[in-house]
Amino acid sequence: MKVVIVGAGSVGSSIARELLAHKHEILLIDLKPEVIGRSGLRGAHWLVGDACELSTLQGAKVEEADVVVSATGDDKVNLVVSLLAKTEFGVGRTVGRVNNPKNDWMFNDSWGVDVAVNTPQLMTALVEEAVEIGDLVRLLTLQTGVSAIVEFTVPHDSHVIGRTVGEIRWPEDSTLVAILRDHAPITPSRDDVIDGGDELFFVTTIAAEDELRALLSADAVETAGAVRPAGEVPADAGRVEQQVPEDDGFDG
Repeated sequence: MKVVIVGAGSVGSSIARELLAHKHEILLIDLKPEVIGRSGLRGAHWLVGDACELSTLQGAKVEEADVVVSATGDDKVNLVVSLLAKTEFGVGRTVGRVNNPKNDWMFNDSWGVDVAVNTPQLMTALVEEAVEIGDLVRLLTLQTGVSAIVEFTVPHDSHVIGRTVGEIRWPEDSTLVAILRDHAPITPSRDDVIDGGDELFFVTTIAAEDELRALLSADAVETAGAVRPAGEVPADAGRVEQQVPEDDGFDG
């Protein structure tokens, strides 16, 4: 995968280092030539120039990139680069760094941003994840605010303990994508039994978050529609069940 990273500061360099370790092709663009020497990055390609200028992006052949990451410390630059990459060069995926949380509302598809990374917001979510056992925590907003990745740590007195994934009527537009148990990730199948301490990860629309939170809350014990009788096949096949044929579950 070819990735263009604009901004070779600490954030951009860290991203580049991780991607290089996974054998991706990396091009860094920065205004300051001195960052090349002090970055310590081996195997990366470099371009010195202003990424807000079309000529610089043309020289970088941005149209060949799979992903453009705008990781500078200036939100205006990150927005302009994302917009140019998307509208002028047709880049399939853009990631924009949000430095000032007050600017978060601008990092959407109107400015060509596919994924906005708000570091303070993400750090807050991770702190909440560590302390808010039994509450649904949003970890990351995806696709311009329409969907999110959320996490729920199952309390040891939760009403969902002992239920299988297939027994629970998950809300519309919410998909259980992973279970973390004893630090090991599990791909959920309809027959997996939920246990206390499990971390459940969902991809859900923002609109469905409240319904998911209500289903998992301590006050939702045996609420109507929350749990289906054992053996009953849901009419809509559910979000989890419909991913693979029913005869082989999720093992394939």
